[in-house]
Amino acid sequence: MAPVWLGGFFFFTAFAYAMVGFGGGSTYTALLVLAGTDYTILPAISLACNITVVTGSTVRFARAGLIRWRRLVLLCSASIPLAWLGGLVELPERVFVTVLGLALLASSMALVFRNPSPRGSPPRLPRWSEPVLGGCTGFLAGLVGIGGGIFLAPLLHLVRWGPVREIAAAAAFFILVNSLAGLAGQAQRLAGSGEIDTLLAYWPLLPAVLIGGQIGVWVGRDKASDLWLIRLTALLVLVVALRLLWRAAGI
Repeated sequence: MAPVWLGGFFFFTAFAYAMVGFGGGSTYTALLVLAGTDYTILPAISLACNITVVTGSTVRFARAGLIRWRRLVLLCSASIPLAWLGGLVELPERVFVTVLGLALLASSMALVFRNPSPRGSPPRLPRWSEPVLGGCTGFLAGLVGIGGGIFLAPLLHLVRWGPVREIAAAAAFFILVNSLAGLAGQAQRLAGSGEIDTLLAYWPLLPAVLIGGQIGVWVGRDKASDLWLIRLTALLVLVVALRLLWRAAGI
């Protein structure tokens, strides 16, 4: 059974990340490591929590009319197969983690110094490039084993893809489809290893992240300013970047 304290931390993680359309997968993984969870089931637990959070987020964003379905098809058309492909690639851990940490650090700094685009401000990139953007982001997500929204959202902000809340909605849906693909692969792997029973012991984490995520997306959708949401996105990306660089340094 998952420790009681773990449910509380998962609740607050889901709350914070859902405000900007994220699922919180990278932080769930770190918390599970601290709790001494078997590393073989870590990705499946994190992805399941990701899906729980962003499913609720996607429904709320859709009801608010914030999801641009046609453009999301472009973003996701290449991301799902490339996320699967990314999971097959092996790189030296320290090299990859260092590069990834530096990329996220640059993204967070760019967001800190960027103001929200005025409504109606044109995007910087043509729409035909969106499958390329989504595919590259999906591939990177597959390499890391998360949904990929934490990579996608800074890029969408920088290219002025749309208003801040529409970007949060796009990130939530992007995480959902990539996490579903990733969890399918994890479930197939665990089915033959006898680890399913161990995985089921962590079910209390799902209602914790569901409630936290629903509160977070409500605050992010209706209560927070655009500038505040951008700053929070930058902070969350920065935290992950520093954690990756810390790990790469071998400290």
